[in-house]
Amino acid sequence: MSTRKVTLNCAHIKESDLAVVDDLARMQLEARRCGCKVRLEDVSNELLELICFAGLDGALCVEVQRQPEEWEQPGGVEEERELDDPPL
Repeated sequence: MSTRKVTLNCAHIKESDLAVVDDLARMQLEARRCGCKVRLEDVSNELLELICFAGLDGALCVEVQRQPEEWEQPGGVEEERELDDPPL
């Protein structure tokens, strides 16, 4: 029996509190009982922190969409030289 997957877009959730986390956990539990799996997407950082705080980050499948990291541009090429001998 294959597990059906349902995606829940959480972008519309304006206020994040433990009641929302409780509702999401109950929804996931009921979906599993029916042979489905709920995946959360577009989860705000605040809601994600609450899910992790409640210890449900493993139970609730959260698809995290992070911004790419900003890499520093190289400042230039350093001159090659030999290292000094370490002091004794």
